[in-house]
Amino acid sequence: MNRIAESELIINERGAVYHLDLRPEEIGETVFTVGDPDRVKEVSKHFDHIEVKSHHREFITHTGFIGKKRISVLSTGIGPDNIDIAVNELDALVNIDFNTRQIKPNLTSLNIVRLGTSGSLQGDIVPDSLVASTHGLGIDNLLNFYRLEQNEEEKQLLHSFVTHTQMHGQMIYPYISSASASLLKNFVKGFYQGITVTCPGFYGPQGRVLRLGVRYPQLVERLTDFRFGQYRITNFEMETSAIYGLGKLLGHHCLALNAIIADRVNKQFSKDPKAAVEKLIVTALGIFSDYI
Repeated sequence: MNRIAESELIINERGAVYHLDLRPEEIGETVFTVGDPDRVKEVSKHFDHIEVKSHHREFITHTGFIGKKRISVLSTGIGPDNIDIAVNELDALVNIDFNTRQIKPNLTSLNIVRLGTSGSLQGDIVPDSLVASTHGLGIDNLLNFYRLEQNEEEKQLLHSFVTHTQMHGQMIYPYISSASASLLKNFVKGFYQGITVTCPGFYGPQGRVLRLGVRYPQLVERLTDFRFGQYRITNFEMETSAIYGLGKLLGHHCLALNAIIADRVNKQFSKDPKAAVEKLIVTALGIFSDYI
């Protein structure tokens, strides 16, 4: 088995993976990811006990227990590029032997669950609603650097999306990956379910116009109108497709849960986004502690 070189997997002087600054024993097998570093403590305050706290750059991690379940919460920062770092290094922590620098013969599957904020693309999904993503549809290009294979339904959905939006060619070619069915089935009551589109930015890539014109001025309308069988695009943000795609390739169980704070159809914004996020956190932790 090939040894992974020091330049490819960077391990620091305390035996921790470089960006996350975590050692293998410092994470649980369920990891909640949040974009905002300040949100880590808003999740971990619900733990019965915190045993690990780590902070390196934008990556803050708290690991502790709810009952007998060992759980980590990790801030990733914003965007697919940060997810590339976070998911690859989480996988390395459980599936690469840091002493031999070789892939372990027996692999571990993590539960990786995003607790995020998002913008709604459907008029009936109002601010403060909760969404569980059936699919992550990426217009961010990250997974095009990997060998992502899509199943037949995903291929058909993606073909229909490209035909509908004409988003291909010069800038991007979209990709898609599905949520973990074993996790998603627990998030039905109280959640909208649908496709989440992941964008590489917040302004132009999500159709916002301040001083710059955009190449796709009808982006929001095209996404809102898209249908594929029972599926519609419920929301967009900047992380889900990267988590789903990398998680699928690496064998992890992934799910994205979002509190809707912006309604891009009716041009509204949550009056209390902190309360919406707290509702998401409490709901998600309750379901995980009871059922998963």
